[in-house]
Amino acid sequence: MSFGVALMIEADLGSAPWDVLHIGLYLQFGLTVGTWSIIVGLFILAVSSLMLKMWPQAGAVLNMLLVGVFIDIFLLVLSTPESLLLRSFMLVSGIVIMGYGIGLYIAPNCGAGPRDSLMLALHELTGWAVSRVRGVMEIFVLLIGWLLGGPVFIGTILFSVGIGAVVGRALPQCRVFVQQILERGVRYEDFHEGPLRSDDHDRTCKEAR
Repeated sequence: MSFGVALMIEADLGSAPWDVLHIGLYLQFGLTVGTWSIIVGLFILAVSSLMLKMWPQAGAVLNMLLVGVFIDIFLLVLSTPESLLLRSFMLVSGIVIMGYGIGLYIAPNCGAGPRDSLMLALHELTGWAVSRVRGVMEIFVLLIGWLLGGPVFIGTILFSVGIGAVVGRALPQCRVFVQQILERGVRYEDFHEGPLRSDDHDRTCKEAR
C-alpha cells in the first residue's frame, strides 16, 4: 500500500486526497510525508475510538505505523522520471498497487485502518450511507490539503474515480489468498501436533545430541 502511495507521489500527476493533505502538511510544517501520515492517523484513531467508545484493533494501529514508515522508505529510493509516459505508468501502477494493498490489509479482518475507522464511526453517528460519508470525508480532506499546497491534478481524479473499482476487484482475490495461507498454517500446525511437539520428544532429541 505504501509503495502505491509513493509511486503516485513521485509520478507528480496528483495524489490521493489523504496524501494531498499529508504532502500539504509536509510543505507547510516540515517533517516527512510518512510522519504526517502517522500523526494524522493517530489523531483519527483517537477520535474514532472516542466516537465508537472502543479501543482500536491491532490492524488499525499497525496500518497507521507501518504505512507511514514505508512511505518514507519508498520515497527515498524512488524519483520522478522526465518522461510523461513513465509518470503515467507510475500513476496507474500506484492506484492498482494501493487497491491491492487495501485488499490485503482488510482481508485478515484484524481491524480497519484509521481513515476507514473514522468513516465507520461517522456512519454510525450520522446514519448516513457509507458512500456518502466517505465522499464528504474525501472532499473535506482534499480541500484542506489543496489549501496547504498539496498536489491536486489528474491523478487525484483518477484515484477518486478508480480506487473503488480496484478494491472491489482486489478484495475477493485477497480474501481467497489470505484464507489459503491460514489454511496452510492450520495444516502445518496439525501435522506437527502430538509427540513431535511434546516435551518428551524435545528431551529425547537433546539426549540423542
